[in-house]
Amino acid sequence: MDIAWALFIPACFALNMAPGPNNLLSLHNAARQGVRSACLAGAGRLLAFASMIALAASGLALVLQASASLFLAIKLLGAGYLFWLAFQLWRSPGNSFAEQHDTVHLSLWKQSRQEFWVAAGNPKAILIFTAFLPQFVNPQHPVASQFLALGLAFLLLEWVAILLYALAGLHLGRLLAGPRARLLFNRGCAALLGSAGLGLLLSRRPA
Repeated sequence: MDIAWALFIPACFALNMAPGPNNLLSLHNAARQGVRSACLAGAGRLLAFASMIALAASGLALVLQASASLFLAIKLLGAGYLFWLAFQLWRSPGNSFAEQHDTVHLSLWKQSRQEFWVAAGNPKAILIFTAFLPQFVNPQHPVASQFLALGLAFLLLEWVAILLYALAGLHLGRLLAGPRARLLFNRGCAALLGSAGLGLLLSRRPA
């Protein structure tokens, strides 16, 4: 196996750390429930990304890249889900973060599902794996083992990004002592998620 790790790791981590709807969810979940909850909920995102990497490795993502109608369908579903999350956050009251869910287990399940569907509803994520990972695959060596190593490295770096955003959210949550500050935080997150949904809705399929 001949992978240019010195090039792959920084480029990959830059993608992992880029602000996006999933990282925003980690930030918000940590401010609301704590770092542990946000990191565990991030497993939903990792599951979605692992599925996308498997699709890219098998070549099925090329179908998405070639099909304008399939790309549009996934884009509309993903944007619609982001708008729905933004609407829910906008209507969320400025009460204590600990009071927003009945139990931690229910909260973790709900947050994990949110992470999964936000990641799965972004067709450009699949195209990233289709266009980005193959650049570091040497066709003169076994492709499957290289994709596996690159995919595992991507998921590990993604989890580090989840942790870093969760830590940022924890410190941010400590600043949100008053109900008005929490209300503004919820609405700020709602506005950003809505903007991400609009950006996804306006995105075009790469040629």
